[in-house]
Amino acid sequence: MSGEPLLRVETRWSCPNCPATDVTFEPRPHTRFHRCAGLLGLDVPFVVDGTACKIEAVERADYVGSDIVQLAGDGRPYMSVITTRDDGQDCTVYAPCASLSASAGRARPGIGALADPACAEGGA
Repeated sequence: MSGEPLLRVETRWSCPNCPATDVTFEPRPHTRFHRCAGLLGLDVPFVVDGTACKIEAVERADYVGSDIVQLAGDGRPYMSVITTRDDGQDCTVYAPCASLSASAGRARPGIGALADPACAEGGA
């Protein structure tokens, strides 16, 4: 008996915001992503072809500061993409990347270190 599957599962993917399509042959549950021209180049999930849905990008509402965040083609920061179907929602989150800056043995407060120097030195 060989390890070849008896049935070949084909899944056709499409995007409601751009003309991109894809085909996969993976039998396990999975989701494909693509750089969506209709959503300013963000990494957006495909949906199974024929699915009635809406995919929307959600702009960051909080202060970005020194966070490394996902920027779209318009230069604005986005925090997620929400896929809404008749039977529910999925959310793709663009979490900020953590960073650590150390010079002369000291970490920048608030990023990778305690924000209160007294706490960092063992004080109360």
